[in-house]
Amino acid sequence: MSQRIKIKALLESTTTDIDVTVKGWVRTFRNNQFIALNDGSTNNNIQVVVDFENANPALLKRLTTGAAISVFGRLVASLGKGQTVEVKAHTIEILGDSDPEKYPLQPKKHSLEFLREIAHLRFRTNTFGAIFRVRNSLAYAVHQFFQEKGFVYLHTPIITSSDAEGAGETFHVTNFDLLNIPKTDTGEADYKQDFFGRATNLTVSGQLEGELGAMALSDIYTFGPTFRAENSNTTRHLAEFWMIEPEMAFCDLVDNMDTAEALLKYVIAYALDKNKDDIEFLTQRLLEEEKQKPQQERSEMSLTEKLQFCLDNDFERLTYTEAIEILKESTPNKKKKFQYPVEGWGTDLQSEHERYLVEKYFKKPVILTDYPKEIKAFYMRQNDDGKTVRAMDILFPGIGEIVGGSQREERLDKLEQRMDEMNIPKEELWWYLDTRRFGACEHAGFGLGFERLVLFVTGMGNIRDVIPFPRFPKNAEF
Repeated sequence: MSQRIKIKALLESTTTDIDVTVKGWVRTFRNNQFIALNDGSTNNNIQVVVDFENANPALLKRLTTGAAISVFGRLVASLGKGQTVEVKAHTIEILGDSDPEKYPLQPKKHSLEFLREIAHLRFRTNTFGAIFRVRNSLAYAVHQFFQEKGFVYLHTPIITSSDAEGAGETFHVTNFDLLNIPKTDTGEADYKQDFFGRATNLTVSGQLEGELGAMALSDIYTFGPTFRAENSNTTRHLAEFWMIEPEMAFCDLVDNMDTAEALLKYVIAYALDKNKDDIEFLTQRLLEEEKQKPQQERSEMSLTEKLQFCLDNDFERLTYTEAIEILKESTPNKKKKFQYPVEGWGTDLQSEHERYLVEKYFKKPVILTDYPKEIKAFYMRQNDDGKTVRAMDILFPGIGEIVGGSQREERLDKLEQRMDEMNIPKEELWWYLDTRRFGACEHAGFGLGFERLVLFVTGMGNIRDVIPFPRFPKNAEF
């Protein structure tokens, strides 16, 4: 028997009347004659034609939805609608049965909520097949973008003793018997007896370690899992997610914005090129979903148009101060339509404010810069006005913030002063401060939440649907 060929390759083949071996899972079997077979390489099934008059009736009974089969047959031009080729089966082997009474994915429409409960099987649906092929392309494109620019891919630690953001929302890592934790004289946990000899947690960001790499290798990027013990049960938050974090030496805020915009455009263009069928399927899916919404809540653009729109337009760049003025004078703010009213400078922008700027005011992606230092992290470079820092956030339609970054504070005295103000212990970050003591230079970086990117490119509404096995409060299934 010839070597297995993937269904995507067969459907794109211009050669017919050849023997092929194809393997996959049965989607449907109708009239005891036509198998719709899928192997995950594409959403499109290949039709396998069974010679049912000469087939073993016991075999035909086992051709149920979800069964894994191997088919050896002839690839021929198809007379049926919807496909150019089909396989006339010579032999069919059942590789794995699927009991139709118990298999939860029958050929009908299933809700996303139901599919989340069976996340171990949802890859087999068209929607999730498309999502995870797009996710794969985006991940590949991220690496390709940075590698083409000469960045070094750095693996930063997953277990760390630092909380990069200073937010305290970390998952603790310990080797202690939780029923018998050793205590100090003052009754606190004695971490000196723990595995690492100190309190440790799962990383919330690879940024601080990434900066160390950039101070020797110039341009680095990390792309790995990060963890936030944030009790947020929303469509935008996960407890475990993937982050892309470049750090660049000899780089200011403008260089940082340019790199982030170029990255986003590059990966979106790559997915549009490599996943045409998947994005077209997701576009149609979204159109059907939007029909259920009131007219005023529907998107003005289809998914494909929205993605193309991001490629065709320069991102609007403005300061936080300018954004506050726009929001303060906006109709929704004056009519008290915002859940969080914008009262003036210093307001921490919420998703509704970010989306207003992107979707209603500028009608394109927006980069906000120069935020008040009080609402930003300690490591951001302080501006001469003493009030703002060289921060930048990129806001996307439907998502809000997709990228957060800044020029980093390279001046040791300013950084130490800010750490003191924010009660961040300098002795614990002595290694970070060393990069300011020995050969400091201006440098910048940003973080891109990968799932938010996938959410945007696939048009899905819930972040739990763009990561294979979502982790969120009270859920660590699979």
